[in-house]
Amino acid sequence: MSKKAKLPIVLPKGVEAKVEGSLFTVKGPKGTLTRELMKGIVVAMEDSGLKVTIDPNEKLGYNFLGLFWSLIFNMVQGVSEGFKKQLEMIGVGYKAVVQGNLLDLQVGFSHPTKLPIPNGIEVIIEKNTLISILGNDKQMVGQFAAVVRAKRPPEPYKGKGIRYVDEYVRKKAGKAGKK
Repeated sequence: MSKKAKLPIVLPKGVEAKVEGSLFTVKGPKGTLTRELMKGIVVAMEDSGLKVTIDPNEKLGYNFLGLFWSLIFNMVQGVSEGFKKQLEMIGVGYKAVVQGNLLDLQVGFSHPTKLPIPNGIEVIIEKNTLISILGNDKQMVGQFAAVVRAKRPPEPYKGKGIRYVDEYVRKKAGKAGKK
């Protein structure tokens, strides 16, 4: 059994949760999130918060208990605090601009690189090269940040490209450094 799943999920002030059949919904100041629960996973309301358990009649629930505990915990955290990923662009002439519902990246390609911003995600550009991606769904924020980073990942020789703010890129020696 998952060690984390033994702990109750504490609901912060202003966050409401409800279970209707196999549908779990969390509502808070940052929005509303809904997830369908797998057969065999039971979410119960207690005075200390939410308790995620398995149905003893189902065999598959045991394997996914820790996963669903983490998903529900992230949903509660998302609607109360939200999630944020920051990317920085390193390179001459690299810049980003938000145009309506599109993120326009200028990263050294001859063609325009415009990415549609998904619903529920907010993109803020600071200093033309610092991209902040905000949202209440952890998976959507992380996935969109990965899509933006994949347009020009950091290269190992000069370090140019798009990288996470806390990411370390190990640089390689070029031809001159090889003897």
